[in-house]
Amino acid sequence: MDIATAQSMVLETLQRAANQNAEILKPAELKLKEWETEPGFYSILLNIFSNHSIDVNVRWLAVLYFKNGVDRYWRKTAPNALSEAEKTTLRQGLVSNFREPINQIATQLAVLISKVARFDCPREWPELVPTLLTAVKSEDPLVQHRTLLMLHHVIKTLSSKRLAGDRRLFQELTSNVFSFVLNLWNSHVENFLKQVNTNSSEMGATLEKALLALRILRKLTVHGFKKPHESADAVHFLNMVFDRAKTMLECRKTLPNRSSNLVELSEKFIIHLTKVLIAILEHHPFSYVDLIQPSLEFAVFYVFTPSGESVLFERFIIQCLNLIKGILLCAEYKPAKIVEETKELGTLRAHQIKMTFFTADTLTEMCRKLVTHYFLLTRDDLELWDSDPESFATDEGGESWKYSLRPCTESLFLALFHEFRVTLSPVLLEMIQNNHALVSPSDLSAILRKDAVYNAVGLAAFDLYDEVNFDQWFSTTLTQELNVKGDNYRVIRRRVVWLIGQWTGVKLSPELRPALYAGTLPLLQGDEDMAVRLTASNTLKLAIDDFEFNTDQFLPFLEPSFALLFTLLKEAHECDTKMHVLYVLSFIVERVGFAIRPYSGSLIQYLPLLWEESAEHNMLRCAIVSTLVHLVKALGTVSENLSPFLLPVIQLSTDVHQDCHVYLLEDGLELWLAVLENSSSMSHDLLHLFRNMPPLLEYSSENLRTCFYIIQANILLSPEEFLNVYGEIIVSSCSDMLSDMRSEGIVMTMRLVEMCLRASPNIATDLVKPMLPRIFEAIYQGEAYPMVMSMYLSIMARILLCSRDVFSQVIAKVAQGIGETPEVVLNKMLDVWLDKMALVTQLERRKLLGLALASLLTAQSSAVLERFCGVLLNVTETLNDIIKTDDMGIQIDSLLLTEHSSPGQDDDVDYETEHDHRRKQLAVSDPVHTIALRDYFQAQMSELQNQVGASHFEQLMQTVDIETMEQVREYVVL
Repeated sequence: MDIATAQSMVLETLQRAANQNAEILKPAELKLKEWETEPGFYSILLNIFSNHSIDVNVRWLAVLYFKNGVDRYWRKTAPNALSEAEKTTLRQGLVSNFREPINQIATQLAVLISKVARFDCPREWPELVPTLLTAVKSEDPLVQHRTLLMLHHVIKTLSSKRLAGDRRLFQELTSNVFSFVLNLWNSHVENFLKQVNTNSSEMGATLEKALLALRILRKLTVHGFKKPHESADAVHFLNMVFDRAKTMLECRKTLPNRSSNLVELSEKFIIHLTKVLIAILEHHPFSYVDLIQPSLEFAVFYVFTPSGESVLFERFIIQCLNLIKGILLCAEYKPAKIVEETKELGTLRAHQIKMTFFTADTLTEMCRKLVTHYFLLTRDDLELWDSDPESFATDEGGESWKYSLRPCTESLFLALFHEFRVTLSPVLLEMIQNNHALVSPSDLSAILRKDAVYNAVGLAAFDLYDEVNFDQWFSTTLTQELNVKGDNYRVIRRRVVWLIGQWTGVKLSPELRPALYAGTLPLLQGDEDMAVRLTASNTLKLAIDDFEFNTDQFLPFLEPSFALLFTLLKEAHECDTKMHVLYVLSFIVERVGFAIRPYSGSLIQYLPLLWEESAEHNMLRCAIVSTLVHLVKALGTVSENLSPFLLPVIQLSTDVHQDCHVYLLEDGLELWLAVLENSSSMSHDLLHLFRNMPPLLEYSSENLRTCFYIIQANILLSPEEFLNVYGEIIVSSCSDMLSDMRSEGIVMTMRLVEMCLRASPNIATDLVKPMLPRIFEAIYQGEAYPMVMSMYLSIMARILLCSRDVFSQVIAKVAQGIGETPEVVLNKMLDVWLDKMALVTQLERRKLLGLALASLLTAQSSAVLERFCGVLLNVTETLNDIIKTDDMGIQIDSLLLTEHSSPGQDDDVDYETEHDHRRKQLAVSDPVHTIALRDYFQAQMSELQNQVGASHFEQLMQTVDIETMEQVREYVVL
């Protein structure tokens, strides 16, 4: 097929792929997908998007397909990689056209070129950057802009490469192009300023080019120099940033009458100048030391003095505040506790500059301005509160301080207060004093001032610990203010209940907790403002989350708290709000445990409705599943009544074929485990649920431990029924996993196998038989970590105690596999057993191995009798460990259990679930806890004497050394 025909086919297919009709679009997309790996396909795409007469949407699609192809097929080692010859042609074509008329396509083209540059520049594409730098000098404004756009994306991509070789190449590139780009930037800025004066129509285009050049300079300065302060050009550029920012701020004031787009561009330019400073501070703190003083002077002048106010806009304020905070918190600028001991000279200089700048007067002024100006709720805040109280009350967490003014001011205030607590504490205490008295509900400005001061006191709670008598304040003014009604006073009520939450974990006496609960409850009621209710719910959560929380103190408030929070949960509209309130409810359930039972009915009825409503909100569903985990644990077997709701929730959450399992799996597994642990019997639906488990064992390594707990819980709940249905699948999955497991995983798997053997020895012995050769061979090899070997020996011992026939069959199978006789394998395994038994430290396992060894005495095996001394030594050493003297002076086996005693490992359980009870019952029936090793040893020795006769027995005794013999006689009558 000739090129023209191929091109028209691709063009026609792209046109169909740009169609909105799915019936036309889908086949076209499939066809394009088919062609992705065809030689020449990307050359045709290049021709199509380079042809400006073709429809924009078609060209846009062609660029996108080319860009995706670069990701998949440009790397030399990629399957179906493009040929080197085609790539050479494509590279030439990509930089032959700098006159793309459509902005969006130009941007995609620039990104596409940068992706190729990431693979090929500079080795396979050394001419790229020189070509772009030449084209930038063009007289054609469009060519200038498009080339700068490409250069920006190329530099951005190359600067992000982190390997040492790539970084060296980028530093070399920087040294070659920096001064050129700096001059280019300067000339565009100067042009723009002249054009502003002459009111030229080219202003916008010139400023765009200046911004692109600035973006390039930022990447070059941050990533292209090891130490920017050692480059005269970089230092020159960084010092110019302040002057350019001042000029542009003044210039921006004159622009509003001209064009909103121009104002937006000028703001972007100013913000980018501050980004340069913040990036250098972050990546090269010691190169920034000389810039600390001008940075602080610059930021403080604009944000904290009346002279700078006229040119401010919000994003610029945020950048300035973050710059100050970055300097305050920079770890490299913090000296040793004894300043004179600081070795790094840059640190000392930075510290001295900071201390000189932040005088008491400057700090006081900054603190006052932050609290009395920036902390004040604005008209916009109050309007948002009225129109959308849930959004208003949602606390902006994470990194919102980087882009949102209120969190940003609060974050700087905290940093300042923490660093200069001694200077600022008296300032804030004075503000508290000045705003201490109750204010009139009609005086909004006084209310807002008080709100701002209380906000500061809450933020600085830890630093004000010794300065404020919070108990007294809480018991007098704050409690009074919570009770004042009036529309404006909602501001104070919300702030006071928030303040109490902030101080609860810092300094509130335990005896005042009941007063806190009593004061919070009215703020949760339905007639209260929604934002106040949400804040009160969070304070309640903080109070309950405190390490001094006393359940008994809270119980009188439990029923009303739960009822009010439940009502709040139902009345909230936003998904985030429901999650927040549900989290508080869930927290209460977790903390009070069984005490929640009488009050949980309403929540139990509502959660299925909320589950249905939240089908599109996976994070809310996560919160619901998490709450259900705590509820099931608190309700115990009562939760079985919830099975019709719980089991479908678990089914959905743990089904790997459902998209939502990505969000719900971890909590879903916890819920599954909690339901099993609190079930009194196995139901058909609960058994059926296990069909979700095999894919999880294949897929989910991070949740494997919980999956194993679920399997163990199922085994304990209904051993025969469960193992008959799913035993083979479990053993097969465990076998498959063992080959890829580390020691910890092997131990977990062996514990699961052991649980099967303990819970249902008859069924499990046949079930685990396919795994046993691997385990026996590992013992034969004798090389495993002590904990792993301990588990292998335990499995072998249980098989031996369950069925000698199976034990012999597995020995024969191992012998066949390695080409040895069964006698050789048994001999070697016994040697390893006797050698490694001393490494088994857990008493239950030592006794298990002791019982198994004693059982072998009567196996009529020459291999055992040849090691008679070793067997006796290990059994008696085990007896030394487990025999204790009771209060009556009688020696007893310390591991023997009765129906009423419990194994020590369960003593630390806070409350006993059905599962705990089943574990104890299993322990009570375990040979380790039912057979007295001493008695069994005596019986086996007597039986051996009968088997071999007195004279042969005497010969055997002659093989035992004197010390071992003395120990044996302590326990056995011979």
